[in-house]
Amino acid sequence: MISMKIHEREGELLVAACDSDLLGKTFRGDGLRIEVSESFYGGEVGDEEMLVARLGMATIANLVGKTTVDIAVRHGFVDRACVLMIGGVPHAQMARMI
Repeated sequence: MISMKIHEREGELLVAACDSDLLGKTFRGDGLRIEVSESFYGGEVGDEEMLVARLGMATIANLVGKTTVDIAVRHGFVDRACVLMIGGVPHAQMARMI
């Protein structure tokens, strides 16, 4: 399952999404650190269809985890070459210019 939360600020719609089993964990590697906090990523729990719908509305996305990032790549929201590995966990960001 995928945990996702929508944050709205100043006309931007940010979707924070992660593999649900990563909530509350912190990952480090190669001088990078990512905290998968409940306050930022926790919210609705959904599936691929729900994530794709949320990403379709997003102007910005912050994505963590193999399942979550793979879905974003398969549906063309993220280029595989832009995915970072932090402590063995995939992380990607998306920004849509409008």
